[in-house]
Amino acid sequence: MFDIGFWELLLVAIIGLLVLGPERLPAALRSMQRGMQGLKSYGSKVSAELNHELRIKELHEHLAQAEQLNMDQLPADVQRSIVELKAAAAAVQRPYANPKPAADDSHKP
Repeated sequence: MFDIGFWELLLVAIIGLLVLGPERLPAALRSMQRGMQGLKSYGSKVSAELNHELRIKELHEHLAQAEQLNMDQLPADVQRSIVELKAAAAAVQRPYANPKPAADDSHKP
């Protein structure tokens, strides 16, 4: 990403040592490292969210195409998308499905 060589890093380290001093330099480097890890984590979360949203958009487009065409004439990728959508819908409905009805308690006094 950046074209930083050994001499540039050495110069930055010397300037950091002069400015911060030997006592605060390790803490500053750790803080900078945590910040960089946070940025990487945020970037990967954003990337994953965008990929998820793009996949949802693709599934919606395939569903719209399926509604326009006869279900037997759909391309294979659209049929796979429909199967995925049905599986996702079933997975969402399972936690909210009605439990089995309890036995009839009409014989209670």
